[in-house]
Amino acid sequence: QVQLVESGGGLVQAGGSLRLSCAASGSIISINGMGWYRQAPGKRRELVATITSGGSTNYADSVKGRFTISRDNDKNTVILQMNSLKPGDTAVYYCYAALKVYSGSYDYYDYWGRGTQVTVSS
Repeated sequence: QVQLVESGGGLVQAGGSLRLSCAASGSIISINGMGWYRQAPGKRRELVATITSGGSTNYADSVKGRFTISRDNDKNTVILQMNSLKPGDTAVYYCYAALKVYSGSYDYYDYWGRGTQVTVSS
């Protein structure tokens, strides 16, 4: 069964750091884009950062200079290093990946993790 499993969320004080990790497992042929999104209570899910298979990155303006996304292609893992955290970063963080799998044919499908809670106290 193909799945994404996140880890690393938690409670931290403003100004602190957290490192989120997401590992893709199962019968995966290849991985295209990977990324992180977040959803705060009462708000829509929003993009935090993405990274292509070639390593090109994209960040939301609100996290530029504070968050860094990276990936380990050998381990099918994407990492989000979050520094200088603010209370406004409080949300459930979801991992995303475009995975090439076999489902009647070989094609890329979007997969999401279940989410990990990040809470930043002031």
